[in-house]
Amino acid sequence: MDSRKLFLLIGALFVAGLTVIHACEVAGNPALGAGANMEGKEQRFGAMLSALWAASTTAASNGSVNAMHDSFMPLSGLVMMLNMQVGEVIFGGVGSGLYGMLLYVVLAVFLAGFALIWRTVHSPFGQVLKAIRENEPRAVSLGYRTERYKLLAFVLSASLAGLAGGTKALVFQLASLTDVTWQMSGEVVLMTLLGGMGTLLGPVVGAGFVVALGNYLAATSLPVPVVIGAIFVVCVLLFRRGIVGEIAHRLRRRTT
Repeated sequence: MDSRKLFLLIGALFVAGLTVIHACEVAGNPALGAGANMEGKEQRFGAMLSALWAASTTAASNGSVNAMHDSFMPLSGLVMMLNMQVGEVIFGGVGSGLYGMLLYVVLAVFLAGFALIWRTVHSPFGQVLKAIRENEPRAVSLGYRTERYKLLAFVLSASLAGLAGGTKALVFQLASLTDVTWQMSGEVVLMTLLGGMGTLLGPVVGAGFVVALGNYLAATSLPVPVVIGAIFVVCVLLFRRGIVGEIAHRLRRRTT
């Protein structure tokens, strides 16, 4: 994307947000019928300048205000919250915007990897892998070179794992030795089993659960590996299909 298109995109995002905020503040609350919403605003600025400054300061995150943001109309508040939540990327990374941009890079890589996995599973290659998993001798009898398929599956999974590790190092600016220990490999297996093997969303849910639980327990005196291990044992005993697997199984039972 050249600089002209980038500036046009940034300008369009800012103008769209400003238009919504201005329209909402000028219209005010129709239930009151009092015209423009001037609550929490100075008369010398009025609704227009207050809307302009609110859109600008939340897009750039410079911390300045000329009106009380909590007194704006609900839709105006939603636009301002979106400006802050997207990482202040409208003006090209002001303040913490660069970090917000990196988060978008991570999100794009994750979605691309997830789409690649989904397409692989639903492709003829993925169907052959399923056949090999279910009955490898039968797949061999049908003429498939199973060792080649398994090698390609290994290369694909290793590439995705390397992409994930590279993305983490890019964001955290750090690549520690803990990322290549055997415990990390076991943690990935734990995430998959907790979420549900044989499902696309299972590993994602399991990873979110394990990471969130680890961050929560880190602030306590409880041993994190012991607690996670106990939860894993309980889930294996009670939910053999994993979290997503059990939910999908029960939904299928209700529909049949």
